[in-house]
Amino acid sequence: MPKKQATSQDVANLAGVSRTTVSFVLNNVPGMKISEETRQRVLKAARQLNYYPASAARTLASGKTHRIGLVLCEERDHFIADAFLPAFLRGVSDLAHQEGYRVVFQSAEDGMGETAYVSLLREQHVDGLIVSGPRSDDLQLSRLHEEGYPLVLHGRLPDCALPFVDIDNVGGAHKAVMHLVELGHYHIGLITNAPLLYTSSQDRLTGYRQALQEAGLPFGDELIRYGEFSPESGRKAMESLLASPSPPNAVFVASDVVALGAMAAVRERGMRIPQDIALVGFDDIFIAAYVSPPLTTVRLPAYGLGWAAGDMLIRLISEDEPAERHMLLESELVIRRSCGENGSVKSETR
Repeated sequence: MPKKQATSQDVANLAGVSRTTVSFVLNNVPGMKISEETRQRVLKAARQLNYYPASAARTLASGKTHRIGLVLCEERDHFIADAFLPAFLRGVSDLAHQEGYRVVFQSAEDGMGETAYVSLLREQHVDGLIVSGPRSDDLQLSRLHEEGYPLVLHGRLPDCALPFVDIDNVGGAHKAVMHLVELGHYHIGLITNAPLLYTSSQDRLTGYRQALQEAGLPFGDELIRYGEFSPESGRKAMESLLASPSPPNAVFVASDVVALGAMAAVRERGMRIPQDIALVGFDDIFIAAYVSPPLTTVRLPAYGLGWAAGDMLIRLISEDEPAERHMLLESELVIRRSCGENGSVKSETR
């Protein structure tokens, strides 16, 4: 009898890690906070078992399209301006290519109804969907899940059992605001990344409020403005905050793209960052290190989020139970000069 071929789960069991960690290590996925000791343990286990990653497509039943859908729940003008998405899309695409899949992109603009993405599944154009940035009022996702279609969310929905990959938005926002508190700021504003229909915006607002509450600092609606993915929304939000009767001396902007506009509004008012007002962003887009002053921000593993979402979805399609159905990846606080400190990185697992 031929010897049974080892699986990624066998490697995970031998190394004492999750199957997702095995995938990250063996495929050398960038941006993952995996220690060298863990990496070497996985590599040693793979060598012992003579395991090599193989395309999941070769094991799938016939009749599959070998295409997955990637739905972006932003309007086209917004995701064109969103500098986080290219790395996420590259992660999905690279994983899909490795597994013998093609990726079909679809936007879910307001007013499009079921034609936005439901038909991709029901008309069998794709084998499954990744939905990035789900809205809390989107009832179609739960219906599709109940009908048995393979779905993975990039983001989470409240009281929903759908598989997802995400970062801890509450924890990341809490980290950013506590950094401002530790620097002595006591009147801290918030500009959200998006309207509150988006769960990432809700969660970052929650983290902001939790940090201020823990620090015994005041918070209220007068300190909060709402961004809408774009720099222009950040500029208008910051103008409104600075024109208020009691403007903040520091602001957490829950998106670097939105923060670019907020920084412009500060400069237009003749104020200085960080001398007159400190800023912290969220995402660590590539330009954040090169604006003036360089932006303190929360770094997300954008490529790894895309990779993990693709891996989870293809396992669901192939009826190979994912190692995790609810996955949260790490974020890092990257300290630059927009808060008045020298640059460094504080990595925390959430």
